[in-house]
Amino acid sequence: MENRPIVEVRHLSHRYSVDWAIRDINLSIDSTGIMGLLGSNGAGKSTTMNIICGVLNQTEGDVFINGINLRENPVEAKKNIGFLPQKPPLYPDLTVDEYLVHCAVLRRVEARKVRAAVDAVKQKCSIDHFSRRLIKNLSGGYQQRVGIAQAIVHNPPFVVLDEPTNGLDPNQVLEIRGLIKEIAADHSVLLSTHNLAEVQATCNNIRMIEHGRMVFSGSMQEFNNYAVPNSLKVVFALPPAVEELKAIPGVLNVEHICDGLFKIRFEGDDTITERIIALSIEKGWRLKEISLEHHSLETIFAQLSGKLRNNNQ
Repeated sequence: MENRPIVEVRHLSHRYSVDWAIRDINLSIDSTGIMGLLGSNGAGKSTTMNIICGVLNQTEGDVFINGINLRENPVEAKKNIGFLPQKPPLYPDLTVDEYLVHCAVLRRVEARKVRAAVDAVKQKCSIDHFSRRLIKNLSGGYQQRVGIAQAIVHNPPFVVLDEPTNGLDPNQVLEIRGLIKEIAADHSVLLSTHNLAEVQATCNNIRMIEHGRMVFSGSMQEFNNYAVPNSLKVVFALPPAVEELKAIPGVLNVEHICDGLFKIRFEGDDTITERIIALSIEKGWRLKEISLEHHSLETIFAQLSGKLRNNNQ
């Protein structure tokens, strides 16, 4: 028997007043792994995510959660969803235990199973040693862990996380990324963010929304292949003149940053690094470092949006 996607979104559109926030969004999400929903601010990803979670009723289209039509049977569909909004819905004057028990009851966990469910998510999220601590007395990173715990306390097959590392310090970001990957081992996770680095660090697949339209749908590898590098950072111990670097075939522009550091912009040519290395050896420039730099996220959005417009003309 073929495995059914945990989430299916078909021709989803939503309009606020006269303006369409999203138009004809289609996607399916498998039973495990992490899918990134990427978009700039105002692109339509929050609208999409709120509809998928049952927070907002769509204008057009259908959403199926574990085969259940979300609009026709919202209560049954929502039993399969765990949701962490960008601002976690925490009650700061409750202890971690009090809050998670409250969330388990709200999520209709059987009374005899509430204690076991709370203990399980506390252990998974590494917050069991804070059981009696008031939430307001936790650090930002641990408050985020409590937020994730409430999203999975009823063990839903589908978990939605909105900007889960926003506002955290680098160490906390790494810890939360690790936790998300652990959750994705036996849940399907949708991670919404405007941060390309976050998606690249955690996700298996990516969907990109811009101006309310789906502009990219594919694996992380396919996306990285699309976002081809267009510049190099090079460091020489005995640097050449800028004019010598500009004379290399395929080089469009050279910027001398400082000392022996240069930024070289080039046309799409995967042999440019080989030519620079060969010239450095030949001319004694003593190349110390060479690395590719990818397009900025804004440039990628512009390219994909332009491609979509051209296809629709």
